[in-house]
Amino acid sequence: MSNATTLGKILRVVGIILLGLTAAFHLLGGIGTACVALGAENYDSMVGIAPFKWLYQFFVLATIAVAVYAIRCTIAFARSKEKSYRDALVILVIGAVLSGVHVVSSQILRGASMPNDARLYMNILTLVVFLVFNIPAIREAMALGLATGGGTAGTGLGVAAIIMGISTLTVQIWAGPTHTFGGVNFADVWHTQLALAGWGLILLGVGLVAWHMQRPRITTRKPTALKQV
Repeated sequence: MSNATTLGKILRVVGIILLGLTAAFHLLGGIGTACVALGAENYDSMVGIAPFKWLYQFFVLATIAVAVYAIRCTIAFARSKEKSYRDALVILVIGAVLSGVHVVSSQILRGASMPNDARLYMNILTLVVFLVFNIPAIREAMALGLATGGGTAGTGLGVAAIIMGISTLTVQIWAGPTHTFGGVNFADVWHTQLALAGWGLILLGVGLVAWHMQRPRITTRKPTALKQV
């Protein structure tokens, strides 16, 4: 089978959304770890990490790198690029291992690991779903591994961008409890920047979905033959 079925296209959209969310969690997690990586000694609950700031500086750089590559994989998977499924699996495995090491390190050094746990769970969920995609019947329905074009690119990327935007806009709410020190919610320090990024992602997502909905009307219209008098 060279073309994806309707069910296959729906499953691809689900994969795009999950992969995009995983990328967002890694990006926000990497940025959020920066305050600890650079000044753990300034927070009472993070004192145990202070001698190992070098490790958390590595977590920041590695996590952001995983996020950037995951975004690239999301776009490639949405456009049904050849080897995009394999690349997505690779980055998900790397992300799971990195998040797992981060969680274990935090548990040992400070006795807690949230909100990194959420990033690990999101990564594992996406990895499990992508492994399910490799079941022969599902793989065939989705036409995985074949360059079939970007039939679901607009919808999948659009919805993923909208959800990523909402996650960015609300980060101070869901990450606030674990990022509040001395009465200051450090997840809300970059409020303006995160708000601009969040609304930008939402507008981009709405635009992509609208473009995809209009596209068939443009590409499937057939020229009308002129009647002879």
